[in-house]
Amino acid sequence: MPHDTTAILVKLGDSGQTIEAAEQDVRGRRVLDVDGDDLGTVDDLLIDREEHKVRFLRVEHGGILGIGATATFLPVEAISDVTDDTVRVDLTREKIEQAPTYDPEVVEEAGYYEDVYWYYGYAPFFGPTGVAPPYPVPPTRR
Repeated sequence: MPHDTTAILVKLGDSGQTIEAAEQDVRGRRVLDVDGDDLGTVDDLLIDREEHKVRFLRVEHGGILGIGATATFLPVEAISDVTDDTVRVDLTREKIEQAPTYDPEVVEEAGYYEDVYWYYGYAPFFGPTGVAPPYPVPPTRR
């Protein structure tokens, strides 16, 4: 069955869904790169509205008390480990700093998500080889 390359992704916080078990919700956890360097905090999760699967971590970094902070989108395929306090990704800070930036005024969402997958070297979830990773746990409807 062909995958839809125009999947609608929404923030979990705006979706009316939740993670079934609170301890499996990675929002608010620190994100560490492959070298253990702090990259920021998981601010939200982008989920596929139709399939109800988490596709991206929205990592917020910089700023003061959320003002002036920058958001970076990381494919969940980059997650290598999750603990009670952290989410570790198999990427370097340098690689993440060079990633395509998201500006909703300029960028068409579906194309941006595809660019991010290819930039990091992962097959997009909507492609023929897209496979759901084990982290994080899919959301459930409220």
